[in-house]
Order: sequence, then structure tokens, then C-alpha cells
Amino acid sequence: MMKTNLTDRQKDILGFIQEYVELNNFPPTYREIGQKFKIVSTFGVKRHIDALVKKGYLNSGNNLSRTLTLVVNNNPIKKEQTTILEIPVVGRVAAGQPILAEENIEGNIVIDKNFLGSRTECFGLKVRGDSMINAGIIEGDLVIIQPQKEAVNGDIIVALIKDEATMKRFSMVDGKINLIPENDNYEPIIIDNNEEFSIVGKVIGVFRSYN
Repeated sequence: MMKTNLTDRQKDILGFIQEYVELNNFPPTYREIGQKFKIVSTFGVKRHIDALVKKGYLNSGNNLSRTLTLVVNNNPIKKEQTTILEIPVVGRVAAGQPILAEENIEGNIVIDKNFLGSRTECFGLKVRGDSMINAGIIEGDLVIIQPQKEAVNGDIIVALIKDEATMKRFSMVDGKINLIPENDNYEPIIIDNNEEFSIVGKVIGVFRSYN
């Protein structure tokens, strides 16, 4: 039974989270909560979530981990704890500045922490272009990136070539790096040894909105 100190809207949001978790085994994103209740901004959703935290229905982690744990005791969320992680969404990757520089961050996405395992420094990146469609990655998708500087053959990576970001499949052929598109309309990019090149990270997941 819900505590009486919740507003009707907070009860509705808490109930929605409960139903979503029971169906999907992970919580909804802020965006999905906003769409369900016609809350225009992520900030507006966050205010309701913060209120549920304050009233004891959710537990928030520290500011560094940005985790949110749904409380078990005396609430209807779930019979076991579910933990979600809020990670930044980056609009662009540029040379010469930190990926998570404030000016690059366009928002956040909330995902099941179990999806990431021990990887806590991941970020989301909006996909632009159609060079990876045969890998099931299309324009408008949100890919989850694990920051790393190295790759093995077959990894889908985000890399910087000079000051240009690209997402391709990594392949090392005869000592040369080949960046392979997953679209027959594009040619592989072969990296010259003298070319400015760096790996930003590896794609570990893809999220798509059907709205």
C-alpha cells in the first residue's frame, strides 16, 4: 500500500515505475516517464523522482555514481532491488577537449545498471549518418560507449581521425588499421601511420526510440 504523503501525481509515477519494472525487469527512462505523464522536460521528471527519493520511496546513490535504487521495504516497486544508472548523452565528439565537457552534454539516459556491469564511465552518443545500418545501427539511435583506447578486430568503435569523429567496425590488416562501414555504399577507411588517429571507445549497446 502506498504511503499517504505522496501526491496523486507521485503515486501515479511510482505505480508506472512498478508496472514497467514488472514487465521489463528494469526501470523506465526519464523520457519514458515524461511521455507517459506529458511532462515536457527531463528536469520536470527529475523533480518528481527527487520528491520520491526525499519521501523514502527511492534511494539515490552518491553524485559521482549517479545511481538510483528503488526501495524494497514498504513499497510496491518490486520484491527485489533494481538499480538504475543515469549516464550522460553526448551530442558530439571533438578533438582537443574532454568528451564529457559540459558543452558537449545534451542530456542523460537512465538504464539498468546490470546492463553495464562494472563499467561506470560509459556515455551515450547520438548516431548521425547511415554507415552502420547493416549492423543494426541507424541514424537517430543512441549508442552506449565504453571509453577505451584500444580495440580488437570486430569491435564497433567511435574514433577520431584528426578532428572528425566516426563510428566503424575495427579491423587490423597487415599492421594497418581499417575502419569498416556496415553499408555497401561506403568504402573502408584505411588509417595512415602518420595520420592523427585515436580510439574514443567501444559500442556496447544500442537504444532506439520508436516514437
